[in-house]
Amino acid sequence: MDNQRYHLTLSSYGRPVMHGWWPDLKTVERKFAAWVGERGSRKGARITLTDEADGGRVLKAWPDEDR
Repeated sequence: MDNQRYHLTLSSYGRPVMHGWWPDLKTVERKFAAWVGERGSRKGARITLTDEADGGRVLKAWPDEDR
């Protein structure tokens, strides 16, 4: 299993603030939800979950693009 498959990034106004890598989708999905709850209220916050094994495809993003 690739230890750096799933990449979670917190950006503020387009600048990266923090990030992490996880090998397991279920774990990173829990981390994504936790980051939204803990850090999503920052002004200009954007949290993205990408699958690096799939060319960096965005799996989840907060806030949602439709907002």
